[in-house]
Amino acid sequence: MARLETPDCDFGRPAPDFTLPGVDGREWALEDCRGENGTVLMFICNHCPYVQAVLDRIVRDARDLQAHGVNSVAIMSNDTEAYPEDGFDKMKALAEEAGFDFPYLLDESQDVARLYGAVCTPDFFGFNADLKLQYRGRLDASGRHRRSDDTPRELYEAMIRIARTGIGPEPEDQTPSMGCSIKWRETG
Repeated sequence: MARLETPDCDFGRPAPDFTLPGVDGREWALEDCRGENGTVLMFICNHCPYVQAVLDRIVRDARDLQAHGVNSVAIMSNDTEAYPEDGFDKMKALAEEAGFDFPYLLDESQDVARLYGAVCTPDFFGFNADLKLQYRGRLDASGRHRRSDDTPRELYEAMIRIARTGIGPEPEDQTPSMGCSIKWRETG
């Protein structure tokens, strides 16, 4: 397990379009996932201990953000042949077990992860209503540890600000996400 951190936010970068299959049996395009006031796009997977540690908070924050016109979508881009625990059927089971009320999509070709510049799981991208990048940081400061009641909800608070103003926190106020590297398929 290689631990990586995300790069700084590339403010204003437009969200690349995609069409991917969801665990609910339908195809999802970026426009289908878009929220009226913002969109959280996250790269996650089933087996990563960093994702497992924050999964309940991801589900909570995604649900809470809906009330502010912010939708969420999760994309799984790992090589499922090398990591079968991240396979489509196991994605379906995780989404049901964890109570996902947002799309969970499979990026089998890994093209979407490359378009976004995703590097790890979890990797969070926060877009404003115009689908311009305003946040590239972590969920919160707890990482793989138990969250205390006074731990700020960094992604949530950033997305509330973006929903209200269209502008994310200053770069120095965005802390990179940390997690397992995306498991890229070996080529050639």
